[in-house]
Amino acid sequence: MAHISASVFTSHVPAIGAALDLGKTQEPYWQPLFKGYDFSKQWMKDNKPDVVFLVFNDHATAFSLEMIPTFAIGTAAEFQPADEGWGPRPVPKVIGHPDLASHIAQSVIQQDFDLTIVNKMDVDHGLTVPLSLMCGQPEAWPCPVIPFAVNVVQYPVPSGMRCFNLGKAIRKAVESYDADLNVHIWGTGGMSHQLQGPRAGLINKDFDNAFLDQMISDPEGAASIPHINYVREAGSEGIELVMWHIARGAMADVAGGSAPKVAHRFYHVPASNTAVGHLILENT
Repeated sequence: MAHISASVFTSHVPAIGAALDLGKTQEPYWQPLFKGYDFSKQWMKDNKPDVVFLVFNDHATAFSLEMIPTFAIGTAAEFQPADEGWGPRPVPKVIGHPDLASHIAQSVIQQDFDLTIVNKMDVDHGLTVPLSLMCGQPEAWPCPVIPFAVNVVQYPVPSGMRCFNLGKAIRKAVESYDADLNVHIWGTGGMSHQLQGPRAGLINKDFDNAFLDQMISDPEGAASIPHINYVREAGSEGIELVMWHIARGAMADVAGGSAPKVAHRFYHVPASNTAVGHLILENT
Protein backbone atom coordinates (compact mmCIF):
# COMPACT_ATOMS: atom_id res chain seq x y z
CA MET A 1 0.00 0.00 0.00
CA ALA A 2 1.00 3.65 -0.28
CA HIS A 3 2.27 5.39 2.84
CA ILE A 4 3.19 8.86 4.09
CA SER A 5 6.82 8.90 5.19
CA ALA A 6 7.36 12.59 5.96
CA SER A 7 5.80 16.00 6.24
CA VAL A 8 7.34 19.29 5.17
CA PHE A 9 6.25 22.70 6.44
CA THR A 10 7.39 25.95 4.88
CA SER A 11 6.43 29.52 4.14
CA HIS A 12 5.70 30.41 0.51
CA VAL A 13 6.58 34.11 0.27
CA PRO A 14 6.31 35.30 -3.37
CA ALA A 15 9.44 37.45 -3.09
CA ILE A 16 11.43 34.26 -2.41
CA GLY A 17 10.47 33.02 -5.86
CA ALA A 18 11.47 36.36 -7.38
CA ALA A 19 14.85 36.26 -5.62
CA LEU A 20 15.46 32.78 -7.02
CA ASP A 21 14.32 33.65 -10.53
CA LEU A 22 16.39 36.86 -10.66
CA GLY A 23 19.58 35.26 -9.30
CA LYS A 24 19.59 37.16 -6.00
CA THR A 25 20.06 34.21 -3.62
CA GLN A 26 23.63 35.19 -2.69
CA GLU A 27 22.80 38.83 -1.95
CA PRO A 28 23.29 39.74 1.73
CA TYR A 29 19.56 40.15 2.34
CA TRP A 30 18.62 36.77 0.90
CA GLN A 31 21.63 34.58 1.62
CA PRO A 32 20.72 33.68 5.26
CA LEU A 33 17.26 32.56 4.18
CA PHE A 34 18.39 30.31 1.36
CA LYS A 35 21.18 28.86 3.49
CA GLY A 36 18.46 27.55 5.81
CA TYR A 37 17.18 25.37 2.96
CA ASP A 38 20.54 23.86 1.95
CA PHE A 39 19.87 20.88 4.22
CA SER A 40 16.35 20.57 2.84
CA LYS A 41 17.44 20.34 -0.78
CA GLN A 42 19.91 17.57 0.04
CA TRP A 43 17.31 15.84 2.23
CA MET A 44 14.86 15.94 -0.67
CA LYS A 45 17.42 14.21 -2.91
CA ASP A 46 18.20 11.60 -0.25
CA ASN A 47 14.53 10.98 0.56
CA LYS A 48 12.95 11.43 -2.84
CA PRO A 49 9.21 10.69 -2.69
CA ASP A 50 7.10 9.13 -5.39
CA VAL A 51 4.43 11.81 -4.93
CA VAL A 52 4.12 15.09 -3.01
CA PHE A 53 0.68 16.05 -1.69
CA LEU A 54 1.09 19.81 -1.41
CA VAL A 55 -1.30 21.92 0.66
CA PHE A 56 -1.30 25.60 -0.32
CA ASN A 57 -3.61 28.52 -0.86
CA ASP A 58 -4.41 30.15 -4.15
CA HIS A 59 -3.84 33.91 -4.38
CA ALA A 60 -6.69 34.95 -6.71
CA THR A 61 -5.25 33.16 -9.76
CA ALA A 62 -7.12 29.86 -10.11
CA PHE A 63 -9.98 31.15 -7.96
CA SER A 64 -11.37 34.59 -7.18
CA LEU A 65 -13.77 36.23 -4.76
CA GLU A 66 -16.53 35.11 -7.13
CA MET A 67 -15.90 31.47 -6.23
CA ILE A 68 -13.59 30.10 -3.55
CA PRO A 69 -13.84 26.45 -2.49
CA THR A 70 -12.89 25.66 1.09
CA PHE A 71 -10.91 22.58 0.01
CA ALA A 72 -9.99 21.79 -3.61
CA ILE A 73 -7.93 18.87 -4.92
CA GLY A 74 -6.18 18.99 -8.27
CA THR A 75 -6.80 15.80 -10.24
CA ALA A 76 -5.32 16.87 -13.58
CA ALA A 77 -2.32 15.31 -15.32
CA GLU A 78 -0.40 18.58 -15.26
CA PHE A 79 -0.61 22.14 -13.93
CA GLN A 80 1.00 25.20 -15.49
CA PRO A 81 2.68 27.97 -13.44
CA ALA A 82 0.23 30.84 -13.10
CA ASP A 83 0.68 34.36 -14.39
CA GLU A 84 0.19 36.45 -11.26
CA GLY A 85 0.43 39.77 -13.10
CA TRP A 86 4.08 39.83 -14.14
CA GLY A 87 4.28 36.63 -16.18
CA PRO A 88 4.49 33.04 -14.94
CA ARG A 89 7.57 32.02 -12.96
CA PRO A 90 10.26 30.34 -15.12
CA VAL A 91 9.79 26.99 -13.41
CA PRO A 92 8.79 23.57 -14.76
CA LYS A 93 5.17 22.66 -15.19
CA VAL A 94 3.83 20.54 -12.35
CA ILE A 95 3.07 16.94 -13.24
CA GLY A 96 0.08 15.60 -11.33
CA HIS A 97 -0.91 12.11 -10.23
CA PRO A 98 -4.54 11.77 -11.38
CA ASP A 99 -4.99 8.20 -10.12
CA LEU A 100 -3.88 8.87 -6.55
CA ALA A 101 -5.59 12.27 -6.46
CA SER A 102 -8.89 10.77 -7.59
CA HIS A 103 -8.55 7.97 -5.05
CA ILE A 104 -7.89 10.46 -2.25
CA ALA A 105 -10.89 12.52 -3.34
CA GLN A 106 -13.13 9.45 -3.32
CA SER A 107 -11.89 8.29 0.09
CA VAL A 108 -11.94 11.69 1.79
CA ILE A 109 -15.41 12.56 0.51
CA GLN A 110 -16.66 9.18 1.77
CA GLN A 111 -15.19 10.20 5.15
CA ASP A 112 -17.58 13.19 5.06
CA PHE A 113 -15.17 15.92 3.96
CA ASP A 114 -16.49 17.93 1.03
CA LEU A 115 -13.84 18.55 -1.62
CA THR A 116 -14.00 20.46 -4.87
CA ILE A 117 -12.57 18.41 -7.75
CA VAL A 118 -10.39 20.55 -10.00
CA ASN A 119 -9.52 19.11 -13.42
CA LYS A 120 -7.81 22.23 -14.74
CA MET A 121 -5.91 24.78 -12.66
CA ASP A 122 -2.83 27.00 -12.92
CA VAL A 123 -0.74 27.01 -9.74
CA ASP A 124 0.76 30.16 -8.25
CA HIS A 125 3.63 30.96 -5.88
CA GLY A 126 1.82 29.24 -3.01
CA LEU A 127 2.79 25.94 -4.65
CA THR A 128 5.81 26.75 -6.80
CA VAL A 129 7.88 28.59 -4.16
CA PRO A 130 7.91 25.60 -1.76
CA LEU A 131 8.93 23.35 -4.65
CA SER A 132 11.78 25.74 -5.51
CA LEU A 133 12.95 25.93 -1.90
CA MET A 134 13.01 22.14 -1.55
CA CYS A 135 14.15 21.17 -5.05
CA GLY A 136 16.19 24.09 -6.36
CA GLN A 137 15.90 25.04 -10.02
CA PRO A 138 15.68 21.74 -11.94
CA GLU A 139 14.55 21.27 -15.52
CA ALA A 140 11.71 19.13 -14.17
CA TRP A 141 10.33 18.67 -10.66
CA PRO A 142 11.60 15.39 -9.19
CA CYS A 143 8.19 13.76 -8.75
CA PRO A 144 4.47 14.22 -9.39
CA VAL A 145 2.62 16.70 -7.18
CA ILE A 146 -1.03 16.70 -6.08
CA PRO A 147 -2.11 20.32 -5.46
CA PHE A 148 -4.54 20.78 -2.58
CA ALA A 149 -5.86 24.33 -2.24
CA VAL A 150 -7.37 25.65 1.00
CA ASN A 151 -9.33 28.87 1.36
CA VAL A 152 -7.53 31.14 3.81
CA VAL A 153 -8.37 34.29 1.85
CA GLN A 154 -12.11 34.85 2.27
CA TYR A 155 -13.76 34.32 5.65
CA PRO A 156 -15.08 31.97 6.87
CA VAL A 157 -11.96 29.82 6.64
CA PRO A 158 -11.68 26.29 8.06
CA SER A 159 -10.61 25.82 11.65
CA GLY A 160 -7.26 24.35 12.60
CA MET A 161 -9.01 21.28 13.99
CA ARG A 162 -11.00 20.78 10.80
CA CYS A 163 -7.72 20.85 8.90
CA PHE A 164 -6.08 18.50 11.40
CA ASN A 165 -8.89 15.98 11.06
CA LEU A 166 -8.75 16.31 7.30
CA GLY A 167 -5.09 15.34 7.51
CA LYS A 168 -6.13 12.15 9.32
CA ALA A 169 -8.59 11.39 6.52
CA ILE A 170 -5.93 12.00 3.88
CA ARG A 171 -3.59 9.60 5.66
CA LYS A 172 -6.30 6.93 5.66
CA ALA A 173 -6.95 7.58 1.98
CA VAL A 174 -3.28 7.26 1.04
CA GLU A 175 -2.87 4.05 3.00
CA SER A 176 -5.85 2.49 1.19
CA TYR A 177 -4.29 3.11 -2.25
CA ASP A 178 -3.24 -0.19 -3.79
CA ALA A 179 0.26 0.71 -4.95
CA ASP A 180 3.61 0.92 -3.20
CA LEU A 181 4.07 4.69 -3.20
CA ASN A 182 6.14 6.83 -0.84
CA VAL A 183 4.17 10.05 -0.28
CA HIS A 184 5.27 13.30 1.33
CA ILE A 185 2.65 15.74 2.56
CA TRP A 186 3.54 19.43 2.69
CA GLY A 187 1.81 22.22 4.59
CA THR A 188 2.70 25.72 3.36
CA GLY A 189 2.05 29.39 4.11
CA GLY A 190 2.73 31.77 6.97
CA MET A 191 4.33 32.41 9.37
CA SER A 192 3.42 35.69 11.07
CA HIS A 193 2.83 38.56 8.68
CA GLN A 194 0.35 41.29 7.89
CA LEU A 195 0.33 43.02 4.53
CA GLN A 196 -2.12 45.87 5.08
CA GLY A 197 -3.69 48.18 7.63
CA PRO A 198 -2.19 49.85 10.72
CA ARG A 199 -0.30 46.68 11.68
CA ALA A 200 1.29 46.12 8.26
CA GLY A 201 4.73 44.60 8.75
CA LEU A 202 3.82 42.78 11.96
CA ILE A 203 6.10 39.84 12.83
CA ASN A 204 5.82 37.90 16.08
CA LYS A 205 8.89 35.71 16.68
CA ASP A 206 7.63 34.45 20.04
CA PHE A 207 4.34 33.22 18.61
CA ASP A 208 6.02 31.65 15.60
CA ASN A 209 8.57 29.67 17.59
CA ALA A 210 5.97 28.58 20.15
CA PHE A 211 3.85 27.38 17.24
CA LEU A 212 6.75 25.37 15.83
CA ASP A 213 7.35 23.82 19.26
CA GLN A 214 3.70 22.87 19.62
CA MET A 215 3.46 21.52 16.08
CA ILE A 216 6.19 19.05 16.99
CA SER A 217 5.18 18.01 20.49
CA ASP A 218 1.44 18.76 20.80
CA PRO A 219 -0.14 18.84 17.33
CA GLU A 220 -3.70 18.49 18.62
CA GLY A 221 -3.15 21.42 20.96
CA ALA A 222 -1.77 23.46 18.07
CA ALA A 223 -4.80 22.54 15.98
CA SER A 224 -7.05 23.90 18.74
CA ILE A 225 -5.71 27.45 18.41
CA PRO A 226 -8.73 29.69 17.59
CA HIS A 227 -8.74 31.95 14.56
CA ILE A 228 -8.66 35.10 16.66
CA ASN A 229 -5.29 34.08 18.12
CA TYR A 230 -3.75 33.82 14.66
CA VAL A 231 -5.10 37.22 13.66
CA ARG A 232 -4.14 38.92 16.92
CA GLU A 233 -0.72 37.32 17.38
CA ALA A 234 0.42 36.49 13.84
CA GLY A 235 -1.33 39.12 11.73
CA SER A 236 -4.14 38.86 9.23
CA GLU A 237 -2.13 36.60 6.91
CA GLY A 238 -0.94 34.42 9.79
CA ILE A 239 -4.17 32.46 9.35
CA GLU A 240 -2.35 30.59 6.56
CA LEU A 241 -0.82 28.46 9.32
CA VAL A 242 -4.04 26.44 9.58
CA MET A 243 -2.87 24.66 6.42
CA TRP A 244 0.08 23.21 8.32
CA HIS A 245 -2.37 21.21 10.45
CA ILE A 246 -3.44 19.16 7.43
CA ALA A 247 0.11 17.90 6.97
CA ARG A 248 0.61 17.38 10.70
CA GLY A 249 -2.65 15.47 11.05
CA ALA A 250 -1.44 12.97 8.45
CA MET A 251 1.59 11.90 10.50
CA ALA A 252 1.89 8.50 12.19
CA ASP A 253 1.87 9.62 15.82
CA VAL A 254 -1.58 11.16 15.38
CA ALA A 255 -2.85 7.67 14.52
CA GLY A 256 -1.18 6.10 17.56
CA GLY A 257 2.31 5.61 16.15
CA SER A 258 5.66 6.88 17.36
CA ALA A 259 6.55 10.55 17.58
CA PRO A 260 8.12 11.89 14.39
CA LYS A 261 11.81 12.65 14.03
CA VAL A 262 12.61 16.33 13.54
CA ALA A 263 14.95 16.14 10.57
CA HIS A 264 15.28 19.91 10.19
CA ARG A 265 14.00 23.13 11.74
CA PHE A 266 14.64 26.65 10.52
CA TYR A 267 13.30 30.12 11.26
CA HIS A 268 14.25 33.45 9.70
CA VAL A 269 13.00 37.04 9.62
CA PRO A 270 12.31 38.92 7.59
CA ALA A 271 11.63 37.84 4.03
CA SER A 272 9.68 40.63 2.41
CA ASN A 273 7.90 41.55 5.69
CA THR A 274 7.17 37.91 6.47
CA ALA A 275 8.54 35.48 9.03
CA VAL A 276 9.76 32.28 7.37
CA GLY A 277 9.34 29.00 9.21
CA HIS A 278 10.35 25.54 8.08
CA LEU A 279 10.12 22.02 9.50
CA ILE A 280 10.80 18.55 8.16
CA LEU A 281 9.27 15.71 10.17
CA GLU A 282 9.90 12.04 9.41
CA ASN A 283 7.72 9.15 10.47
CA THR A 284 9.76 6.70 12.52
